[in-house]
Amino acid sequence: MRESELIERLESLFQSSSPRVIRGIGDDAAVVRGAGYAVVSVDAMVDGVHFRGSQLSPGEIGHRALAGALSDLAAMGSSPGEAYLVLGLPHGSDRDDTLAIAEAVQQLAVRHGVAVLGGDVTASPCLTVSVTVIGWVADPGMVVGRDGARPGDRIAVTGSLGAAGAGLALIDASVPADELADEVRAALRERYARPEPRLAEGQLLAELGASSMIDLSDGLAHDAAELARRSEARIELSLAALPLAAGVEQVAARLGADPRVFAATAGDDYELCVSVPGAAADRLQAAWPTASAELSWIGTVVEGRPGLVFSDAEGELTGYEHSF
Repeated sequence: MRESELIERLESLFQSSSPRVIRGIGDDAAVVRGAGYAVVSVDAMVDGVHFRGSQLSPGEIGHRALAGALSDLAAMGSSPGEAYLVLGLPHGSDRDDTLAIAEAVQQLAVRHGVAVLGGDVTASPCLTVSVTVIGWVADPGMVVGRDGARPGDRIAVTGSLGAAGAGLALIDASVPADELADEVRAALRERYARPEPRLAEGQLLAELGASSMIDLSDGLAHDAAELARRSEARIELSLAALPLAAGVEQVAARLGADPRVFAATAGDDYELCVSVPGAAADRLQAAWPTASAELSWIGTVVEGRPGLVFSDAEGELTGYEHSF
């Protein structure tokens, strides 16, 4: 597959009607009209590290790559704007598979109002899909960081936990698939292969008074600890309060793990973990739309030595962390 041929196909695929786009794909750089303050994140997914190409379809790989990047914008409370895609392709990559990755990126982008405006294509020892995303906020005071949690805040998570980890266990065949109902098995795989970035929920949490926020890419135990570290605060969570996705208990039991410990330490859920001042928590709950992902209160920020503790766990829990 020639680079020029692939680029030509990608140009025709990534068409945008966004009024902010002055010049899109076709030049050395895109030109975009700003919409306030830019919120920028870069996320790379590498075959053999973040996924296994033999286990996922090309469309799932593309969806996962953009979803992971957009989840970073969700955690900042920003609205999505533009994305830039870099494909690192091994020698002999199949043309149709490569285009399927790009098509899945475009499908998710269109659904969330994101304009894909270029990037790069290069040879690589292994498949790498890297996405830069730009979000926008009108007021920098609306951006939610990781450093705002204070004693008295309550901690919540969106959606349910453990589904992606359970889905990966099924994909890895660590758990026999026939032990779960078809719809449960399919839902768990979907949560791993095609996570949904909580963009609307992130913006709503920012508007309703979130003091800190992070997306759960490396597991609640790892990412909530990062909130505690950045905020120099002590966060106390309860395993018993964690909302488990359907099927997680059965998968964890088959693996010989406590279901809630499994949910706290498995990664790739891409839910949001948020701290909210105690006085605002009830108002937020009352205003929370029924159409949004469920919001579950799982702990508090307390006085004391900074760090994360689970009040009902034995020992320290950790999530996923790269080693180099």
